[in-house]
Amino acid sequence: MIRFEDLLEKVRASNPDADLELLRRAYVFAAYEHKGQVRRSGEPYLVHPLNVADILADMRLDVVAIAAGLLHDIVEDTPNTIDRIRELFGDQVAHVVEGVTKLSSLQFASSEERQAESFRKMLMAMVDDIRVILVKLADRLHNMRTLHYLPEDRRARIAQETRDIYAPIANRLGMSKLKNELEELAFRHLEPATYHALRQEVEQKRQATEGLIDQLTRQLQAALDEAQIPVVRIEGRIKRLWSIYQKLQRQKISLDQVYDFIALRVITQSVKDCYGVLGIVHQMWSPVHGRFKDFIAMPRPNGYQSLHTSVVGDGGVPFEIQIRTEEMHRVAEEGIAAHWKYKEGRVGADRDEQYFAWLRRLLELQQEVRDPQEFMQNLRIELYPEDVYIFTPKGEVKSLPRGATCVDFAYFIHTDVGHRCVGARVNGRMVPLRTRLNNGDIVEIITQPGHVPSRDWLTFVTTSRARSKIKHFIHAQEKARSVELGRRLFDKEVRRFGIDRALLTDEALTRAAGDFSTIRVVKVDDLYAAIGYGKITARAVLSKIVGQEALREKEKESEAAAAEPAARRTAPGSPDDPKIKVSGVDDVMVFRAKCCNPIRGEKIVGYITRGKGVSVHAVTCPNVVNLLFDPERRIDVEWDTSTDARPYTVRLKINVEDRRGILADITACVADDNTNIREVEANAEEDHRGSIRMTVEISDLRHLERVMKSIRNVPGVLAVERSAREIGAVTVRR
Repeated sequence: MIRFEDLLEKVRASNPDADLELLRRAYVFAAYEHKGQVRRSGEPYLVHPLNVADILADMRLDVVAIAAGLLHDIVEDTPNTIDRIRELFGDQVAHVVEGVTKLSSLQFASSEERQAESFRKMLMAMVDDIRVILVKLADRLHNMRTLHYLPEDRRARIAQETRDIYAPIANRLGMSKLKNELEELAFRHLEPATYHALRQEVEQKRQATEGLIDQLTRQLQAALDEAQIPVVRIEGRIKRLWSIYQKLQRQKISLDQVYDFIALRVITQSVKDCYGVLGIVHQMWSPVHGRFKDFIAMPRPNGYQSLHTSVVGDGGVPFEIQIRTEEMHRVAEEGIAAHWKYKEGRVGADRDEQYFAWLRRLLELQQEVRDPQEFMQNLRIELYPEDVYIFTPKGEVKSLPRGATCVDFAYFIHTDVGHRCVGARVNGRMVPLRTRLNNGDIVEIITQPGHVPSRDWLTFVTTSRARSKIKHFIHAQEKARSVELGRRLFDKEVRRFGIDRALLTDEALTRAAGDFSTIRVVKVDDLYAAIGYGKITARAVLSKIVGQEALREKEKESEAAAAEPAARRTAPGSPDDPKIKVSGVDDVMVFRAKCCNPIRGEKIVGYITRGKGVSVHAVTCPNVVNLLFDPERRIDVEWDTSTDARPYTVRLKINVEDRRGILADITACVADDNTNIREVEANAEEDHRGSIRMTVEISDLRHLERVMKSIRNVPGVLAVERSAREIGAVTVRR
């Protein structure tokens, strides 16, 4: 257990002038307020904030950040308020604690909305004070180190969030050491079987190459001494498990084909020496074509600088060499924490702006994005910046995410350029707008006045900026049409019933709209839009204003009943589908979307279609993920667990080794799980591999996961997944 006095010594060593009294007061307060609280491990809860503070001290942060680390759970887990923290410890400490505090006291429609708003709050606070995210990262790191004490379902959720959000944020801030540990821990908890199998395989290879790193280090050191190129040190390492796993999956290669399984890192005294070392390296060993990267001349967006080259050593063994100065190395390991100075609570160095450009861009785009799924998707897009460097015709360099298209580039230049783009020239040649850009491309965007973006662009753009701008334009047009349609429909009903228009004031319409749980009305146009979208009917609105008895058209009573909240029914022609509850809507047709065919247990979302009822999709459906639907038509739905459902048919694709008896083994394991097989198709492929397509009857998501796990455990099975589904021009593997 970390002792508080050890923490003080660590702080004193890095900052002799630190206000240790502030830390003592924060520690005493945290110890008193957390008294009696116990972690899942059985340890006193105080162990956690002490460890968080210790991680922050290792980053050599100031006492404000470390005090906030000691106090970061006070507001969440004790009766204390932010105002109390501010009164006792000052504005800066209170601001950081508030930034890392979850929005637990507010009511949200879903856990996704709560998560999105908590992240939005944290990121906005992070813009003003980077210590907010540094404390949160330290908090998450210690929680990941002790994750094994939690139940399996919570472990999986926290580990997935760590992999998706926190590790990429650490990467964006250049904090590779912390990012690497978060990724390794997430990998261990999310895919334990794969993790331990790969770990064993890597350990065997490490033992086989034992002594090679020392040998290469001695050879390189001798060559550099002879060339009189001074170096601080040479380090050797074996590639991390998560990085190895990613490369194996991405490139479909074996462990023996990983060129950077082992690597040397040369730390020099100057940039000039970096390039001198590179020359010696390429004289000693044969460089691998296409494996040299100069991140000194062109740093990564997170500030990372280094020379990377892969070479083939004696005996044909490939390995990587990284060359950087000591300052570059410190920045590579610690990121923004490496050169962090505070002046009046703000980041002092101008170069720190590189860490925040992406964040400010993201928050600027998300000011009008209230949909939690859209916000989280855009956040994930911005957090994965494997950038390519693109040149304008004037020679300006622009950095875009890998996979970016001409349309992404157009919106990066300016929103109006994106809206009006009709074509593009890449390296002087006309190309389609969906063309993906590569490093060094010179891109010229061709525009046309009056041109508007196409909904089809959403199927191939990759940046959150382009996606948000296109969606905003399309939704604005769609809403304008719906407002106009809704106004016409409402006026028609007013005339048909002979309603006195003096009764239909804006106040009366807005008040009537408040009685409908399915819509959110800020102004009257929102009400007209809801009528135009089909969420409510004009008659239902009128009935709220003048009363049901004033409406004389008795033959429309069924239509009026359809607009009042109560129950649900399934679409004709699908009697075997399970019941699905639709929030706040009665007597509406409900059907499972054919594009994804969600099964009971999957998270689902509904969309109001024009005249067809509510279409229910899995939240992982590409039509949802790609946000091709108008959020205005989204509606909450859930499975009705009170009804029994007949089995679903699900197609599986199984990649296997082409060995005798493997099909029989797979079908036997499926049958042993009391699962009916409807159809099987097997094919042999190249490299002694094969594929099996199998259609099985599944009762719910848990049943599917159990069957897939059983198949994965069959010797010779390489991968199992639900079959690809065609959605327009997009094929997605789930």
